[in-house]
Amino acid sequence: MREQIKTIIVMVGILLLAVLQAAGMPSLHNFRSLSVSDGLSDLVVNACYKDRQGFVWFGTNVSLERFDGVRLKHYLIKGKSENLKRVYAIAETQGNELWVGADVGLLRLDKASDQLVAIDPTQIDTPVYCLLSDGKETLYIGTRKGLFIYQAGKLEHLLPDKNVFSQWNEVRGLNQDANGRLWMTTSKGVVRVELANKKVETYPYRSPLYSVTSVGDTLYAGTMNEGIVAFDMRTAEFRNYVDVGCSVISSLSTDGKDLLYVGTDGNGVHIVSVSQGKVIKSFRHETGNGSSIRSNSVYSLLVDRDGLMWIGFYQLGVDYTLYKSGLFTTYKYPPVFDTQDMPVRTIAFHGEEKLIGSRDGLYFINQGKKIFQSFHRLRANMIISSCYFEGKYYIGTYGGGMYVFNPETLELSDFDPNTRNPFLSGHIFCIRADAEGNLWIGTSAGLFRYRGGKQEAHYTSANSKLPEGNIYEIFFDSSRKGWICTEKGLCIWDASSESIKSDVFPEGFIHKEKVRVVYEDSRHNLYFLPEKGTLFVSDLSMSRFNRYSHALLQDKALMSIIEDNEGWLWLTTNNGIYRYDKKDVVMPYNLTDGILSPIFINCFPVKDEQGVLWFGNSKGLVYLDIRQIKALQKPPYKLAISDVWVNGKPVASEVWNTGRPDEVRLDEAQTSLTIQFSALNYTDPSNMFYEYKLEGAEDDWNPLIGKSFVSFYNLPSGDYTFRVRSIGLPDTETVLALQIGSPIGAWLYTVVCLGILIVGGGTSFHLWRKRKLRSLPIAVQPVLEHVVPDADNREVLQSIMDGSLGAEMPLLADEEEETKEEKEKYKASKVSTEECRRIQKMLEDAMRKAKPYRNPDLKIADLATLTGVTSHALSYFFNQYLKKSYYDYINEYRVEEFKRLVVDEQYAKYTLEALAEVCGFSSRASFFRSFKKVAGITPNEYIKQLSR
Repeated sequence: MREQIKTIIVMVGILLLAVLQAAGMPSLHNFRSLSVSDGLSDLVVNACYKDRQGFVWFGTNVSLERFDGVRLKHYLIKGKSENLKRVYAIAETQGNELWVGADVGLLRLDKASDQLVAIDPTQIDTPVYCLLSDGKETLYIGTRKGLFIYQAGKLEHLLPDKNVFSQWNEVRGLNQDANGRLWMTTSKGVVRVELANKKVETYPYRSPLYSVTSVGDTLYAGTMNEGIVAFDMRTAEFRNYVDVGCSVISSLSTDGKDLLYVGTDGNGVHIVSVSQGKVIKSFRHETGNGSSIRSNSVYSLLVDRDGLMWIGFYQLGVDYTLYKSGLFTTYKYPPVFDTQDMPVRTIAFHGEEKLIGSRDGLYFINQGKKIFQSFHRLRANMIISSCYFEGKYYIGTYGGGMYVFNPETLELSDFDPNTRNPFLSGHIFCIRADAEGNLWIGTSAGLFRYRGGKQEAHYTSANSKLPEGNIYEIFFDSSRKGWICTEKGLCIWDASSESIKSDVFPEGFIHKEKVRVVYEDSRHNLYFLPEKGTLFVSDLSMSRFNRYSHALLQDKALMSIIEDNEGWLWLTTNNGIYRYDKKDVVMPYNLTDGILSPIFINCFPVKDEQGVLWFGNSKGLVYLDIRQIKALQKPPYKLAISDVWVNGKPVASEVWNTGRPDEVRLDEAQTSLTIQFSALNYTDPSNMFYEYKLEGAEDDWNPLIGKSFVSFYNLPSGDYTFRVRSIGLPDTETVLALQIGSPIGAWLYTVVCLGILIVGGGTSFHLWRKRKLRSLPIAVQPVLEHVVPDADNREVLQSIMDGSLGAEMPLLADEEEETKEEKEKYKASKVSTEECRRIQKMLEDAMRKAKPYRNPDLKIADLATLTGVTSHALSYFFNQYLKKSYYDYINEYRVEEFKRLVVDEQYAKYTLEALAEVCGFSSRASFFRSFKKVAGITPNEYIKQLSR
């Protein structure tokens, strides 16, 4: 009877889900938005397009915008009238040639100048409404004055009606069918063009037709008053199509198979199944729902080849869905159970059975038998440990003792009610079985050993070498040693002597630290995850051990570890999950890969019988099939260089060598360089992980987390190769050759020019002197012939020749104030004013968002890592641009933080010293000294002023 009831519940849930889908209920999607604050030039977005490289382009009322997932680049439309700059369409032909249809006509993005240029404006002197590329060299151009065909640099004009002002010539949509015929929607109806002979056939309709697409033999056209209209290309018959709740259709496109993507001006976005003839999914703005789209007034819609949705709005910019690789999946058992948003603390599997413990209760699922059972009325609902042992599941809670679950009877019972503490009211941190059939239980009251359902031993600090406090973990390795993790460090269960030992550890081992997890891999190496610090690795005998650190794992708390079937380790942390090859490669995974939260819980992972890995996350139970990792992780695009900035300014287009498009040539003065790039995967920029190196200056790869640019300062002359790629994905690598000219060449040029001037001037003077001498009385000439330049003049001349002129010139007033040490430090490494301004903005953003000044040990190198700016450039910025020391700059923020917190009720009970420590001051003296320097009064005087 129970089985029948559960089957009915499952079937009812499935039917309900199907009804909701049929009704077009919104599906859960994560949308990200772009507006003026993100750099959009205009908020009316009329066109969206993704090119072959992976860049996304938007057409607005005033500009063409290129988006790389991180930043926007603007191409403003030039024109006499501000009201005639609208972009209607974007297309691409062979060779990555980008075309734009606008009010001002047809434009092409010229690669050499990086500017939009008009194409034959004398012939195409009318707005261009739509563009269609054949993917090669031919571009079809729909205008107010008919169709233009651009091919091999030549234009051909085709008028459906000889009267140029006829509504038949107002082409609003273009579509090419499988037979190579061109179909146009116009203000008068549908037009068919046989491209071979340019024969035209017209099919009138009662309303103007706009955007158009096709599936099979049917055209689907949008109208401004009738919704979607279908046109059968075989029978030439029109009919009204699926009602999407709005008569104004602003955009129509298709996946080419079954789905229509419909944008409406008033009712959001809808996905229509042609085979089913109905809306299967809708996206609408819902007041108060932050996950819905921001407006129902949709002007453009693109579902790109990677499955991302781009929605252009009227007056609200763009919404788009974030890219997900699908590598990780959140477990659910529809329709009765879904772990999304559930903090999973422990998992135990056996065959098709799954036991899941969360902070809010216990769940059991057997999908093969269609069984689902949940428990929420326990003595404590926070489940923190579990173990499958001898046909039953043993479950530990935080504060409510321990339970036993029988998967056959679905009954939950107390483990040992006779031992109240800890099995009815204590904390059960771990439950593990050893090779001898013993069940070990780590608790808040010591370590217990059970066999055959009976207690065999209870180890405490009073009767063993076990230290006082909680027992968090016991792990049995292949040599039968039991590693016991306690509040105060490690000790070992020795099976041969059946005793606990704490004095067997060598010097330098991790036994004095609080360890969360111990794990043994297939090579019999032991891995220890401390509560604080880096990964510790040892052999079974503790004769060889070391710590492993990696830049990607720095400042992260290690939560769990497991080995996959390819021999890699997976490490979960409080900020992401990482795959480690046990050598030097660490690959990060995050929200982009399907994880709902970067925060993982101290939950021991499981590898099931198929090799699938299961992890407990703060937002659900996630799993990964390692067999799919190579296919799913292959990026769709090569990483792209978006822009190059030199000395704080974008590189002029002529710097790019036309012979080698991936090379930048700079002169000797252009030594400060910023390279911007993107993986073009359109996820949250903070979830982007890169590594780069500049060959010619460094040999090692440098990790870059959450930043999509790198800056180099004061590069000496020479040839460099900049390489950047997504971490762990060598196929994404992009290379940029850099050549910085030598100052010697410029110096030689200067010397030659000066030499020519001196020789020419000397020759002229000599000729003038000879002429002058001839005109003088003879008695005077011998005296003048013996006049020679004095010593000072010779020294000046020599200075010009050897390049030292000006070395002894007097300093300006402000330069005289610099110390000799500062002049020596910065004389060869000046950072431009523009670059200093950029550094200032980056620092201000970092200080506001990350509050690094709260760290009392903050160093300038830490700021360099946070901002991506070198320590030397920061030092120059502080000392030369701001005219203050690094410590003064940081302490100013600490003082302002103190002023903010001192009036916050949350900190009302803090002492002055405690509050200063929260703000980042390392001592009372430094706090008082800095406060007086910044505020002009002491902290006590400041607080008295507040109380007046």
